[in-house]
Amino acid sequence: MAALVVVFSPLPRLRSLLQRCWGRLERGFLSGFSVGQSPPWGPALAVQAPAFFPEPPSDTRESNEAPSLLDSILWMAAPKKRRTIEVNRCRRRNPNKLIKVKRNIDVCPECGNLKQKHVLCGYCYAKVKAETRLIRMEIHKKEGGPFNAPTIETVILYDGEKPTEKDEGKRIIERARKRPSWFVQN
Repeated sequence: MAALVVVFSPLPRLRSLLQRCWGRLERGFLSGFSVGQSPPWGPALAVQAPAFFPEPPSDTRESNEAPSLLDSILWMAAPKKRRTIEVNRCRRRNPNKLIKVKRNIDVCPECGNLKQKHVLCGYCYAKVKAETRLIRMEIHKKEGGPFNAPTIETVILYDGEKPTEKDEGKRIIERARKRPSWFVQN
């Protein structure tokens, strides 16, 4: 069933705009129906409510009343009174929520900076990372990338070091600097 809405506007431009919009709606929605058929849609009120909430138990005494829209709403608890500033501050500054003081701080034996016990020193790790990056660059220059690397063990030799008998057949990378104290020789 189609309904025609007629709007009379004091402004002729607005009236013509509404007529054009209604014409576009009719052409767009009603183009698939023959003259005698009515479209499957019509004016209606649609309310979306969650389907997983259980329906309230129906009372036999109130069976004549229609169910209300408010029956399907989930009501949340709301505070009765405002929390005071003191209560809020006590809750926020609770000792369990504050940052704990670390008691497992130690001095790094290599560089002398503070670090956690049983954790690698951040300064020493940065030095090891930089040295490893330089070694990888040397490998890249020598072999042209990681995909051309042989599948043998690698030995790093610094200034003044010579390969031993057990280093035969291994890939040797030479560094033109003194061996760092923390980089032990295998």
